[in-house]
Amino acid sequence: MGMRAAIVVGATGLTGASLVEQLCENDEYVSVTVIARRKPAFEHAKLEVKIRNFDTLEENDIAFAHELYCCLGTTIKKAGSREGFEKVDFDYPLAIASLAKKRGIPHLLVITAMGANESSLFYYNRVKGKLEHELMELGLQRLSIVRPSLLVGERTEFRFGEKVGEKALKFVKPLLVGPLKRSRAIEASQVAKAMIVIALYGKELPITIYPSQDLASLDFPKVKDMGAPRGNLFYWEKNKSPNAMEEEGKVSRDVIINRDKFKVQETVVDEEVKFKRRDEE
Repeated sequence: MGMRAAIVVGATGLTGASLVEQLCENDEYVSVTVIARRKPAFEHAKLEVKIRNFDTLEENDIAFAHELYCCLGTTIKKAGSREGFEKVDFDYPLAIASLAKKRGIPHLLVITAMGANESSLFYYNRVKGKLEHELMELGLQRLSIVRPSLLVGERTEFRFGEKVGEKALKFVKPLLVGPLKRSRAIEASQVAKAMIVIALYGKELPITIYPSQDLASLDFPKVKDMGAPRGNLFYWEKNKSPNAMEEEGKVSRDVIINRDKFKVQETVVDEEVKFKRRDEE
């Protein structure tokens, strides 16, 4: 069990909601704090929710954490204007990052977008690029910028443009190879998982940018299951303890062997302890 604490801003969106659930289920985290304008539907013993107005967010609203995950984002249609969109996608993330720096939070992870560039012809990408530039200028201890392509998943709200794009990309996905692979749609749950992997196992560089194709391949390290002893250690069925509890022919993993038949040889080879039968001495 780890002792990490995380803060999530933008927890009611597609990626943020998945991120909160995955953080709460991850054994490395003992505390997950959500700062939101409305209460998320998800509940968990590790979860603390702070309902705040982002226009008046203060330093005291942000406690110390090992990571702050920023998943804020909207559309011009939902925001009602370009000014409203820029407030959610630029002003709020930048203000939150500044507060995180003041609080000494060592790692900020933020979602922008594929194609983010402050010189882009597209307004959406310009805003995302401007945010990246300003975040880089803040001098954060560690900044991880996540650039997903089109996000797919079950939203609580209907976005016509994204639904059309999602269906279209399903047909052209097999054709998106080589340099075009970065344009493939990506599940929001995978982006959320990738962010946790970056936080726990990513290279601790001052600034790192993760394109969508990298996010799609990130996963937790595989833990080798040693299972029951086998092979050259001893014959399992023959030497199992006569007192082992059996249920439907399966031996309890708690009672492995009759230790009266074995003694430990004081050598370790390939990190495996070798056993020797007493009656073979």
